[in-house]
Amino acid sequence: MVVRVAAASAAILAVVLLAGLATVAPARAVTRADTVRADTVRADTVRADTVPANTVQANTTMAAATSAVRQRITVSASSYGTTYATLRAYQLSGSSSTRWVQVFGPWTARVGYHGVAPPGKKREGDGRTPSGTYGFSFFFGVLANPGVSYSYRHAYSYDYWDDDSSSARYNQWVDTRSASAGRAPEPLHVTPAYDYAAVIAYNTARTPGLGSAIFLHVGTGGATAGCVSLPSAELLKVLRWLKPAANPTITITG
Repeated sequence: MVVRVAAASAAILAVVLLAGLATVAPARAVTRADTVRADTVRADTVRADTVPANTVQANTTMAAATSAVRQRITVSASSYGTTYATLRAYQLSGSSSTRWVQVFGPWTARVGYHGVAPPGKKREGDGRTPSGTYGFSFFFGVLANPGVSYSYRHAYSYDYWDDDSSSARYNQWVDTRSASAGRAPEPLHVTPAYDYAAVIAYNTARTPGLGSAIFLHVGTGGATAGCVSLPSAELLKVLRWLKPAANPTITITG
């Protein structure tokens, strides 16, 4: 604001300027503990679970940075090397939708058998779950649609996920009755792991070598090959809760 004062009114100028001064309190930094508490978190202070924006790959879906996101899942591992993580789910609530309220968790999830890859370090076949924030593409499963809002595809014995970096269909669902899924593709008609699953939108640019077939799926009692898994009952609660209109994201940290 610009304040105009007559030259003859120096005293008034001093009073006006003093009255206009305001003490601005420094903004409180959001810590890791703030992002994993069981109570509510203010929406305007929640970051993408401490993932620096300048370290996230260009093909990472950073939808959590937009106000359109109304549902979010966090998967927090205590270190990059562990195969265990804690999953929590939040949604915006309140009359003005400004507070993140925990809906599910904390639940024990499993991640890659080599842990979680640091931002930008995930590579094909490394047994690590990619860190970062991503959306969801669609859901699928060997079993019938359990009542989800997302598009749901049934996985048949001829359905595979192409994880061959040299293939033209790398990081895509392939019906092998009509196309090749590359060398040693990932079978999708697999129980119980793929009884129900959500496709995490990782490496949507399909950049060769950066990793493929990253899902949120049914746990089998051990670590995954790079996905995130939950016990079936807990997974179904999450899948039924997720709504495309809420632009949900999943943030994975190590």
